[in-house]
Amino acid sequence: MREWLADPDVHQSSKFASEQLARAAVQVNALRVGGHTQSSLMVASCLSEQRTSPRACSTRRATSCGPARTTSWTIWWAAARMTRLGIARMTLDGAAEALCCSRQKMWRIETGLGPARALDVKAMCELYGATPELTGALTALANETKTKGWWHAYGDAIPDWFELYVGLESAASRLREYEDTLIPGLLQTQGYARGVYQHRAEVTEDERERLVQVRLQRQALLQRRLPPAPQFDVVLAEASLLRTVEDAQTMADQLRHLIAVGQLPNVTIRILSLTAGLHQGAEAGSFVILDFPRGKRATPEPPVIYCESWTGALYLDRPEEYAAYQQVWASLNDRALNEAQSRQLINKIVGEVHHG
Repeated sequence: MREWLADPDVHQSSKFASEQLARAAVQVNALRVGGHTQSSLMVASCLSEQRTSPRACSTRRATSCGPARTTSWTIWWAAARMTRLGIARMTLDGAAEALCCSRQKMWRIETGLGPARALDVKAMCELYGATPELTGALTALANETKTKGWWHAYGDAIPDWFELYVGLESAASRLREYEDTLIPGLLQTQGYARGVYQHRAEVTEDERERLVQVRLQRQALLQRRLPPAPQFDVVLAEASLLRTVEDAQTMADQLRHLIAVGQLPNVTIRILSLTAGLHQGAEAGSFVILDFPRGKRATPEPPVIYCESWTGALYLDRPEEYAAYQQVWASLNDRALNEAQSRQLINKIVGEVHHG
């Protein structure tokens, strides 16, 4: 059953939105046939006249993944949201229920953080009651939104299943990560990152260097100004500090880097010592919990649990899955050393194990 909007400040009249978006569809199709590269700019200009709600605008800013967003993506975001709100007058939850998918998937499609397949776009347009012209234009626009962030410059260095995570990571307001094997990518030094990829015989030296650069580029979000840098809370198993990657000097440099980054006001690094005993993280394995900003929304976007494997990753967003990992995090939080004790242990390992 459709969930209709009752709040007048989050939608426009159906007639107004339909007429304006239909006009935009005609313009973009005409310009595309003519081969003009100005099509995106023309449609953006047309859509900019719409009375988009403050709530919608705040969502776009909150989920922005940086300055690399393209004009085509801006148009897709505006058109998708305005079609849902203006023509169908339907909430995100209502649309997700009607399309038999998660709210998170709908959010990723509308914000450009996930792929907008032609099949998804057509189903959305059919549900929203969009005209054939508008359906065709939105489908074409979805195919144009290929560049969504800085990471696309690295091409095949980022697999498709990880590309989504990089976008979600950039949009998150808080990241909670547990690592039981390696130092998290956001905290790795260049030497350590190279050591991690050194054993991958299937990649060339050039590809290996691109992988390292992607990992280092991601770290910029910890000190960005706009949008505000996310809170990054990390629990590391002591074993990840003892395991030598590359050589002793690389490890000493890496552990000193952990102490330095831990001084940032938005970063906490805590160690789960080997003497902590059995904990739920031992069964759950490494994971990241991503929470997203509320902005001016009544409720924030649903959190995501990210679990990575050798060939892919799981993106979990059901309430019961989030509750389960919240419980695991609570277990880790209770058993981990505090920040001061963690710094002491890191320094001890540098001196006694890696002889830095």
